[in-house]
Amino acid sequence: MEKLDHKDYLNFTVGPVMMDDKIRKIGEQQIPYFRTDEFSYITLESERLIKEIIKTEEKSRVIFLTASGTGAMEATVMNTLSKDDKVLVVNGGSFGHRFEELCEIHEIPHEVIRLECGHKLTKEHLEQYRDKGFTAFLVNAHETSTGVLYDLELIGEFCKEQNIFLIVDSISSFIADKYEMDKCHIDVTIIASQKAIALPPGVSIIVVNERAVKRIEENNVKSMYFNLKSYLSNGERGQTPFTPAVGILIQLNAKLKDIAEVGVETYINRSRALAEDFRNKIKELPFEIVSENLSNAVTPLKPLGKMGAHDIFEYIKDNCNIFVCPNGGELRDTLFRVGHIGDLKIEYNDKLIEVLKDMYKRGML
Repeated sequence: MEKLDHKDYLNFTVGPVMMDDKIRKIGEQQIPYFRTDEFSYITLESERLIKEIIKTEEKSRVIFLTASGTGAMEATVMNTLSKDDKVLVVNGGSFGHRFEELCEIHEIPHEVIRLECGHKLTKEHLEQYRDKGFTAFLVNAHETSTGVLYDLELIGEFCKEQNIFLIVDSISSFIADKYEMDKCHIDVTIIASQKAIALPPGVSIIVVNERAVKRIEENNVKSMYFNLKSYLSNGERGQTPFTPAVGILIQLNAKLKDIAEVGVETYINRSRALAEDFRNKIKELPFEIVSENLSNAVTPLKPLGKMGAHDIFEYIKDNCNIFVCPNGGELRDTLFRVGHIGDLKIEYNDKLIEVLKDMYKRGML
């Protein structure tokens, strides 16, 4: 198998992902000074576009945080929850576990819905927690470590009926799967730049509705950088309290304009087409797609032959200059993932399938 040039590697991970030429060209430019009316205009325009794309009301606010998605998850927990809450956390894998860890670190009272690897959340799971005094709910739109897409309409209706504050990490799912913030009664949505938006890592976006803004304003947060009150007040003039990732925010503005122009459905359909094409072609090889109700963003694969999941990741990386997405922890050797977000094409699927077929013919899989 001919090794690809380093500049031409293929990236099937779920972040950072491959970026299109337009975004990369913006990244080559000098970074402007940002305490200006011109930069404020860019930020305010991006806020408006995000609210339109995510389908939330005009009164909702958008916070631009220079941090990883985990930083935004922690900032959300710190600023909207307190020791007076009783929180229900969905833990179906590594990223659900991250929400659980954040509640433990910040001493937020919580209980956990633990799902078996690859299993979806059902109405039966939720009914066990009805009328038990829960005030908040933490969930990933999809569990990125296993690819399971949760039913946000089901969760939203449950939270509405129970008057529960709903926080959703849509970091990997945003613009790969259908997402309607207000329709699903979501109070906080968390997004990150390096996933399906296909920008460099470094910017996270927290979208908050009026109820969430009230919680932020009333909460006493002992943090300078992660106190979202200051982001809300500075955001009124299109600024952030501290130096943001200026270049990425300019790239974000360009990408949001593209999404608004062609429609978010175009991006969702693109990920869906890539996922369906790959899942059909992988059927010929010794892998099992283990998860229920899959997101368009990623396909989880369990190897059924000789080579473990992490060894497959290492071999393809070292010999073919192709990146698939490994797992850590207990899933390290049993499950790897193939992403369908970023600047990918159907013919790239064919190249990855060709590599896997070659490994199979040589008795490696």
